[in-house]
Amino acid sequence: MIDFSSDRPVHRQLADIIRAEIVAGRLKPGQALPSETRLMQEYELGRVAVRQALGVLRGEGLVVTVKREGSYVRPQVPVERVSVEGAAEVSARMPSPDERKELDIPEGVPVFVLKQPRKRNRILPADRTVLVWDVDGE
Repeated sequence: MIDFSSDRPVHRQLADIIRAEIVAGRLKPGQALPSETRLMQEYELGRVAVRQALGVLRGEGLVVTVKREGSYVRPQVPVERVSVEGAAEVSARMPSPDERKELDIPEGVPVFVLKQPRKRNRILPADRTVLVWDVDGE
C-alpha cells in the first residue's frame, strides 16, 4: 500500500511495489503491467505519479513501454560471454540515443566500452554481456 504520510514520494513507493512483484516472480518477463488507469485506481494516485513510477522502472531496465499498448516486464535476454585479453580497458557509461537504438537497449541500461590493443573498440550492452578476463593469456 501507498503511505501518503511518508516522506518517500508516492511514485517511488509505487515503483517499489511493482519492482517487488517483478523480483518475486509474480510479474513474469513479457507480462503486461496493469494499465495506468488501473494503477491509478488501485493505488489512488494521479496519472503523473503512475507515469513517474513507470519511468523509474524503465530507467532501471525492468520494464519497457510500448506506445499505445502499455508497459511490460522486460523479457529476459540471452547473455553473451566476451573474452577480455591482455591490457584491455573496460569502462561503463550510459549509451547515446543512437547506440540504444542500434543495440536495441531499453532506457536505463548501460553499456560497456571495451578497448583492447590492436582491436576496434566495442560497445556492449551491459545487461546481456559477461566479460571474462583471460589472465593467463590462454
